[in-house]
Amino acid sequence: MNDVELCYEVFGEKNSDVIVLIPGLGSQMIRWDTTFCDLLVEKGFRVIRFDNRDSGSSVFNSKREIPSDKRIEEIFAMLSKEGISYSLMEMANDVIGLLNHLNIEKAHIAGRSMGGIIAQLLGSYYPERVLSLTIIMSTSMNPSLPKPDPEVMAMMTQVSADPVLQKEEYLREKIRFAKKISGSGYIFDSNQEKALLEEELIRSRTKNGIIRQLLAMASFQYNPEVPKKITAPTLIIHGTDDLIFHPDCGKDIADSIPGAKWLLIEGMGHFIPRELFDTISESMVSIINKKLPY
Repeated sequence: MNDVELCYEVFGEKNSDVIVLIPGLGSQMIRWDTTFCDLLVEKGFRVIRFDNRDSGSSVFNSKREIPSDKRIEEIFAMLSKEGISYSLMEMANDVIGLLNHLNIEKAHIAGRSMGGIIAQLLGSYYPERVLSLTIIMSTSMNPSLPKPDPEVMAMMTQVSADPVLQKEEYLREKIRFAKKISGSGYIFDSNQEKALLEEELIRSRTKNGIIRQLLAMASFQYNPEVPKKITAPTLIIHGTDDLIFHPDCGKDIADSIPGAKWLLIEGMGHFIPRELFDTISESMVSIINKKLPY
């Protein structure tokens, strides 16, 4: 797809209805755990997970260098003057390109965090391609909504240790951050998170691509008409302990999409714990089958 090479993985039978899983900011497809994907396959679906452009094993071919020794705010200011490399709408178009590549006419779409914003764009601008939407721990980007927790923002924007030269410190930083945003209701497994981070380092083909994704988010212009145009059955899932997108962010999406269902999970943060795989997969299937009780 022009300057973009997407890495994807398919689970399940070819003739089954398709669920596409969109990851969040700087996140890789393996954050949609294989066990979770298998649960959806067991429920009769074909599942596609993929790395967004500029993350994991997907590539965005850019000639613009991004420095790694500066705070995100400094890099942001520098690149903002030059203009963004791409928009969230272009990232949504990547999903359509992937569906076209796989000869899939329509799909159920699930997105987490930034992936939830991309899912909203797909539902609004490509209604003929979207069978249902599940939006997890995301936001409408309405500027009136609560801002992220200041401590979390500071952790997100600090200069990170080099993942190659300072690997152990890098891993400690990322584990501290993951624990901070994981919520109070479920056990956080540091060893499991470390293993996932190490796998992400092995899979990654892009350095600092998260900055270009951040710029795409920062340049996004909130339009209240976008969610109003969504006609697919929609489920919004959010945690009470989300420190990045306050629960009001998810509720705003639910209130803006006609007929959307709202599921607020006590103790869940900006993280999907294994203990919730069954709950979330079953809720996704229920919205697909239009049988949600709430």
